[in-house]
Formats: sequence, structure tokens, C-alpha cells
Amino acid sequence: MTELHKNLINGEWVGADGVENINPSNINEVVGVYARASAEETKQAIAAAKATFPAWSRSGILERHAILSKTSQEILARKAELGELLSREEGKTLPEGIGEVTRAAQIFDFFAGEVLRLSGEVLPSVRPGVGVEITREPIGVVGIITPWNFPIAIPAWKIAPALAYGNTVVIKPADLVPGSTWAIVDILVRAGLPKGVLNLVMGKGSVVGQTMLESKDVNAISFTGSVGTGKRVAAASIEVGRKFQLEMGGKNPTVVLDDADLKVAVESVAQSAFFSTGQRCTASSRVIVTEGIHDKFVEALAARTAGLRVGHALEKDTEIGPVVDPGQLKQDTDYIEIGKGEGAKLVAGGERVKVGTEGYFLQPTLFTEATNSMRIAREEIFGPVAAVIKVKDYEEALATANDTEFGLSAGIVTTSLKYATHFKRNAEAGMVMVNVPTAGVDFHVPFGGRKGSSYGPREQGKYAAEFFTVVKTAYTAAG
Repeated sequence: MTELHKNLINGEWVGADGVENINPSNINEVVGVYARASAEETKQAIAAAKATFPAWSRSGILERHAILSKTSQEILARKAELGELLSREEGKTLPEGIGEVTRAAQIFDFFAGEVLRLSGEVLPSVRPGVGVEITREPIGVVGIITPWNFPIAIPAWKIAPALAYGNTVVIKPADLVPGSTWAIVDILVRAGLPKGVLNLVMGKGSVVGQTMLESKDVNAISFTGSVGTGKRVAAASIEVGRKFQLEMGGKNPTVVLDDADLKVAVESVAQSAFFSTGQRCTASSRVIVTEGIHDKFVEALAARTAGLRVGHALEKDTEIGPVVDPGQLKQDTDYIEIGKGEGAKLVAGGERVKVGTEGYFLQPTLFTEATNSMRIAREEIFGPVAAVIKVKDYEEALATANDTEFGLSAGIVTTSLKYATHFKRNAEAGMVMVNVPTAGVDFHVPFGGRKGSSYGPREQGKYAAEFFTVVKTAYTAAG
């Protein structure tokens, strides 16, 4: 009988019933069985976080540093094991899974250091004999809701700063991929985290997530997921006066100019559009190409796309793993049909793939002759599907790149310093990439976008303090 992985509420592992976590590379394989929390259990988790906040928020910085540092060390030591778990439950290739686990370890290590760098300001007042202190304090109980596409990195980059700055946490991972978050929580508990400081409630968003949104005792919510759900998080948070942070969709452009290095352009776009099965909010699914390089670029990219090896996530030669579940697979294939119906030309992929196991495998798909008004160029597909849009020159390319309701990441491939510099300044995105893939960011720098992609302070790096703390200004009269 498969062991039940339980929820963590006030330091106790609880739960009687669970659901199977299925491997998308082999739907006959159960990765594990994970409990589902009820609304009442979620309320208990919130109450535990609220009760432990006063003590944890005033805990010593060495205690917090040690816990986060130990967590980082164990994650790194177990990167092969945890990377395999991640790849089995989400479908990333094994190298991608191990890479994501390594990133999670680096995130915890970074915030272990940030604990020791907590600082403020001391300023003179405009009034003689009065001093001013500006400090940052933890905000309280932080609710964390994470998506399925980065099941260990995103929980890490939310949990680590929340704890580092003295907050208590209630986390709900995506129902599809509870295993990686469960492993992180287990490691944190064994690293010495006091009871009630971190609470794990796995289960349905309609139950667990909704209970978190309705609670006035959740002081802040950090959410990554769909635009629709993000809007509901915002509305519910405004209703109770809660701080909230949203990371949502993307329809990220990569501009390829006539002067681009063809090999760099093809590889950058292939990685941006198709690796991690295109299931990244930073993936580039709009490829905007100027007319001078268009034909040879399309020919080379179509060949690269057709040659990508699709297979079981743990197989050595696999470059593209499966789509995460049947619902996402249907969404991808529906959009492929939409693209055909809109008049785009399918030049590579677009079909299901059979391998040695039964899974949700789809060929990376490339359309050409697309326009920026087509649905495949405007709506987030979240799969290995990309569309090439032909434009006349850089000016049209920039205008097309910015013609979207999203603004997370934007890339350009060029050898021109002039155009690279202009694009960095004028691309309407939170992150801009020059001659590198749009997907792939460092753990110590801010992550986030503009327009419909993001709301609130940036995530990661020292900028995380903007969300996970509140600023206090204190005046003291001398004598």
C-alpha cells in the first residue's frame, strides 16, 4: 500500500484520505498519494500560523539563518533524488528537474544570507532634537498559492523570503504536483522550524484556496497562476484589505533581426518556446522576424523543431517531456486546430507522439505566416506551440512585440548594439533578454512583469523584502 503523505498543521502531520499523484510520462505509475485538506483543516492551519507569528517574528536572526541554511544544504545533497521526483510528477526532463532543485537550494541559501543582512535607516528629523528610524517588519500570516509548472522553485522563492523576514506561512501547492512542495516542507521541519510557523495544506483550490482568500487572518497572499484566478485573488484581498502579489500569464515575444547570428537565434527560440514542454510563463510563443532573415530562419527553426526528441522525462536522450495532464494536452491541441483554422501554416509538429509508455506526449509545434491578431499570437497556450510573425523592420518588430496585454519577458536576437540598447529601454516587459532565451532567470535578481502579467512588488532577490515586510517609521525625541 502506498504511503499517505499528509498535510502539516501546527507541527503535526494530519490527513486520512488522499489522491494519487500520476506520472504524466507513464500514466500507469503512481508517484505518491497525497492528502487533501478540508476547509476546516485550512482554518486550523491559518490559526496555527497566526498563533506562532509573535514568537517567530521576534526570533533571533541566527536561528532563522541556520534553518534556511540547513534546508539549502539538504536540498542540494538530495538534488538527484528530488529532481527525479519533480520530473516524475511534472514531466520536466531529468536534467531540468535536477536544475530546478538546485535553484531551490540556491534560493534558500540566498535568503539565509539575507537574514543576516536585515537593515534599516537612521535619519535626522527636520525638527531639532528628534531622531528618525526606518525599519522593516514582517507582515504576519502569509498565504502562498503555487502553480504546477515549477513545483519546487516557485514554492522555494516564496517560502524562503517569507520565513527569512519573520512571517509565518500557510502554503497550498498546485493539486497536480504536491510532491515537491511536500518534500521541501518536510526538510524545513527537520531543519528545526518551530511548530506552526509553516503549514502545508494540499488540496483543491475551490476548497483550500478559497478558504485562504476568505480568511481575515491571512495578512498577505503571494499567488502564481492563471490570470482568471489571479483576478479572484485580487478581488478577495481588496475586500479584506490584504496585501497581495500576483504572477500570472505571459505571451512573450522574441524579436529576430536581419543582423542576428542565425545559430544563436534558432537555439534561443527553440529553448524559449519548447523546452520544459513550453510550460513556462516566460516561454516565448511569439517569434517576430524581420523579412531579410525570415525565410532561412524559419527553415532552420523548423528543422530544429522537428528534430527535438520527445519522450519519457527520465530517459537519457529526451529533450522534451510530456505535457502535464489531459486538460493541458487538450488545450494545446485545441490551439493547434485554432491556428490552422486562422490560416497560420503548420511547418513542424502538431501531433501526439507514441513512446514506450502511455503518457501525454506532443510534438513541439511551429506555425508560420501568423499575424499578431490571431488567437495563437494573443492568448497564452502554455504548451510547446510557437508562431512566427513576419515584419518589415525593427520598428514594426518592436511595435508588434509590445502589442499584447501581457508584459513578463521579451527577447531580441541581434548583433546591433543600437537595437539591443533601444529594445532594452522600450520593450514593455518586466524582463528583457538580449541574445539569450526568454525563459531562464537567476535566483538573486528580481522576477516579475508588467501589464496583465504581474501585480505588486517583484519576487526573488533583495526585492522580495518589498512584499514580505512592512515599513515602519519611528520618531524619538532626544533627552
